[in-house]
Amino acid sequence: MNANMSLAHLIGQASVLAQVVLVLLIAASITSWAVIFAKRKMLSAARNEALKFEDRFWSGGNLADLYDSVRKNKETQGLPAIFTAGYEEYVRQQQSSGDADDALAAIQRQMRVCHLREVERLEGGLALLATIGSTSPYVGLFGTVWGIMNAFIAIGAVKSASLAMVAPGISEALIATAMGLFAAIPAVIAYNFFTRGVERMETRYHAFSEEMTGIIDRGLRHQSGKA
Repeated sequence: MNANMSLAHLIGQASVLAQVVLVLLIAASITSWAVIFAKRKMLSAARNEALKFEDRFWSGGNLADLYDSVRKNKETQGLPAIFTAGYEEYVRQQQSSGDADDALAAIQRQMRVCHLREVERLEGGLALLATIGSTSPYVGLFGTVWGIMNAFIAIGAVKSASLAMVAPGISEALIATAMGLFAAIPAVIAYNFFTRGVERMETRYHAFSEEMTGIIDRGLRHQSGKA
């Protein structure tokens, strides 16, 4: 590529508006990748934590010992948080000696609230990825339209135009579209991938809540003599 047609030269010679568009798209791309790496780490940790906790939950120990272990290790997210919310409400209901159905409804409510809070935490950042993925191509297209408009205005100001004169302006304009796609494509792919990952974790949280509800229900009914 000729030195006068290098990428750095074209960006440097671009109009102020085109440069602002490019800076915005570069910032969007950097932000997108930061969210991607953070979200990947979060979902991986949540998945591993769920697998380990499920093994402990079904290992045959009693709920009180598991609760003490969770509190001791300060596990405050994911399945341990849902378990803690349900177990603490279970203990409160035992102390109140109320109706088993009312107690179970209160326990389910606490677990559901914690479940929704955990899903909301996992979904953090997905809206930003969706926004970057959907708007970056349009921002890039705006920069391209503006650059082509300026290129044609410059061409119209001279009596004759050669390819050497037209090419830099058109190339400068198309850089914005390329940068918009560069920012958008990874964001869209990551959004779809992470959305599916969050859905799988939500399903796992829901299944655990149902299983724990069944265990607590049997305990409450046995305690009240309604086995």
